[in-house]
Amino acid sequence: MILTNLEIIKSTYEGDTSEENGRNLQKYLSNEVKWKEANGFPLAGTYVGFKEISEKVFSRLATEWTNYTFNVDGYVANGDHVFAYGTYQGAFNKTGKSFKARVAHLWILKEREIISFEQFVDSVPVIQSMK
Repeated sequence: MILTNLEIIKSTYEGDTSEENGRNLQKYLSNEVKWKEANGFPLAGTYVGFKEISEKVFSRLATEWTNYTFNVDGYVANGDHVFAYGTYQGAFNKTGKSFKARVAHLWILKEREIISFEQFVDSVPVIQSMK
């Protein structure tokens, strides 16, 4: 079965487990995918390839935060561009403080492969939870 770009992106958020979401993400990522975490966000930067994304983003989210989640409110798709928007929430382990922050993710695909990810987020609540 061939998935649409929207279905591919949904599969990275809507699996039964976070492990399933991770496998789906890795399955559709280009080897040279560019992943941009927003300026002002604790993980700010641009990372290339799954290994670097996993080390610099996902492993830190898993070890520095408790119950860090992205609750998707909806999607907007136009050709090779798909936006997912919703709310991040979680608690920073060092302070125990929780946060909620609005966020959007822009995904760009080429021939059913994810070539780019860009995060847009209200970083203020996230940074405040770290103080």
